[in-house]
Amino acid sequence: MRTRTRWLIAATLTAALGVTGVVANLSVASAESNGGVRVMPLGDSITEGTQVPGGYRIGLWQRMAAAGYRVDLVGSQYNGPSSLWDHDHEGHPGWRIDQIDANISRWLGSYQPRTVLLHIGTNDVLQNYNVSGAPGRLSTLIDRITSAVPNADVFVATIIPLSNYGQEQAARTFNATIPGIVQSKVSAGKRVHLVDMHSALTTADLIDGIHPTATGYDKMAATWYAALQKVPGSIGNGGSTGGPTSGPATGSGTTTLVGVASGKCLDVPGSNTTNGTQPIIWACSGASNQRWTLNNQTLQALGKCLDAPTGAAAGSKVQLWDCSGGPNQRWNLNSNGTISSVSSGLCLDVSGASTANGATVILWTCTGAGNQRWNRV
Repeated sequence: MRTRTRWLIAATLTAALGVTGVVANLSVASAESNGGVRVMPLGDSITEGTQVPGGYRIGLWQRMAAAGYRVDLVGSQYNGPSSLWDHDHEGHPGWRIDQIDANISRWLGSYQPRTVLLHIGTNDVLQNYNVSGAPGRLSTLIDRITSAVPNADVFVATIIPLSNYGQEQAARTFNATIPGIVQSKVSAGKRVHLVDMHSALTTADLIDGIHPTATGYDKMAATWYAALQKVPGSIGNGGSTGGPTSGPATGSGTTTLVGVASGKCLDVPGSNTTNGTQPIIWACSGASNQRWTLNNQTLQALGKCLDAPTGAAAGSKVQLWDCSGGPNQRWNLNSNGTISSVSSGLCLDVSGASTANGATVILWTCTGAGNQRWNRV
């Protein structure tokens, strides 16, 4: 999925909202498509990822990719780091329910999502905008979505906590109406699902009293992902080489790691044990520099540990380093054959999908492609 198809001309959008609440910002619209199941993240700055660009979409994308789901995030907005391969979304900082509703038909017509992830209402509370009418506005918005894309699954989240006591009480009152709204749609035969996002976070997960920290956004990602997994087809089907589960590199024993795409082994070049040495792939020989010892969640060769550098992003090298047992030296051996870093969530990847001797091994957003899958022999 490293080749990106950009088919929407970039455009700069500005918004000025003279209100107290989630502040609007400049945004560039672009698009990336991999032909997968179209999922529209829809909402305000919490969808956009204010304070942590990309927000929950980072962890959600990584979970889906690691499990072999082929998903195309869609929307007119675009932002996020390199660890989020697909940056498209429909998150609008500062916007209320009525503002989303005024534009939703156009967006749905343009992108035709198979699945919609809706988290909206925070700015209705922050701006004290006819809060008692917010449930009715939400119901109308859901109706507009289900009418425009009747075959889509619409996941409606309760809004996350707010640090201000009065605003939090208003948020709780609003949230209390959402289960009934969702049930009324389900009873009418609509494909609408409730997601309890409020319970997934606490105010300790907020960076500014409104927006989540990176940890808070990842809790949102986990909650969305769990909800999506419960609805067959909402994100397609997981990879054929394994289900959407992962586990630590537990136990002990020595093995070679053979790349599925290349048939070559993960190799310490020249048996060099200097800190910072970057592994490569090489024709399998069974030599000690291709033998990896599983020790709980570490992978060790020649007395050094496989290490993800601090602050690693997609494209960072993987390296050998003195063993410390830190999170950046712990790895998950996933059921689809990928090996992902506990600290970064990124996968071991043969750079450029090369199959040549000497091709370097890096960290990259998990896709489940052949250059990220390894057999233990």
